[in-house]
Amino acid sequence: MTDQVDNWHKLARYDTNMQGELHANLLRNNNITVSMQALSSIPGMNSGAVLWVQDTDLAEAQRILATIPTDGAALLDEMSDADFDALSDAQSNSTQSNPIMNDNNGGTL
Repeated sequence: MTDQVDNWHKLARYDTNMQGELHANLLRNNNITVSMQALSSIPGMNSGAVLWVQDTDLAEAQRILATIPTDGAALLDEMSDADFDALSDAQSNSTQSNPIMNDNNGGTL
């Protein structure tokens, strides 16, 4: 029996939870076991996240993350028209499924 509790290594720290989730999902899609640790225990607090991986996956995870452009303009240059269409469709579906409702008190729900 192995003691995998001690085999986790800190892979990366992100300033926002969304960045952490996106990179964690990328690694999971590449069959790498990832644990994401939010840096705040308060729900909805966007304080950042830390990704942890098993020592057997550390080198592969670092290699995958190294291929991600950090420059937003470079990332946009690499996106195809189909990628933009998919983002647009996802945003319109999100808006349709979560309509803003008026609370009849000057605010929204």
